[in-house]
Amino acid sequence: MPQVSLGELVTAVQTGELASFPTDTVPALAARPEAGDRIYTAKERSPDKPLILMGASFDELRPYITGTEAELAQWSAIAAQYWPGALTLVLPASDRLPPAMNPQKTGTVGLRIPNHPLARHLLGHTGPLATTSANRSGQPPLETMAAIEASFPQVFTLDPAAQAEISALLQTEVLPADRPQGSGLPSTVVRWQDGGWAVLRSGAVALPKVEPV
Repeated sequence: MPQVSLGELVTAVQTGELASFPTDTVPALAARPEAGDRIYTAKERSPDKPLILMGASFDELRPYITGTEAELAQWSAIAAQYWPGALTLVLPASDRLPPAMNPQKTGTVGLRIPNHPLARHLLGHTGPLATTSANRSGQPPLETMAAIEASFPQVFTLDPAAQAEISALLQTEVLPADRPQGSGLPSTVVRWQDGGWAVLRSGAVALPKVEPV
């Protein structure tokens, strides 16, 4: 796994390389949205499983969705309440969403802002990224950067010096590479449909008055 500076990681992602970084749930395997197909190849992932678009702010994610003013107001409200956090919102996708993120062309996209300062700092430099958990398809998510390095040696990560510099700036702790980097719990996934929310996957966040589907 190439361990690089922040600037080098941003450049690598912009040229289509894969990256991995910690989040509040499990570490992410990421690529720029147009290079989402590289994630599918690396994970041997089925094309019927869309990727999640992760960003540093709702404003950065907004161009990838489309809806009425009333819908946007509701989506913004739930984003303000639960983001950053372990909640993925599946919303109608705009024309800007690259096909590589959703090969089945369902017309939706899952969005999330992680509750992890280092992840948001990195995403603030790269822009929104196509993400998923770092593991082979059908296997449990890898929770340590050391395990990801062993399984995905081609993936770029921040080197210890870059992590230390960013953590000092953000006044956060750097966890050792052999330690779990998040809660280990998946994000809750909810889809907007018929003017309300439907739970697609229960996870770390519990929304009131939302029925599973």
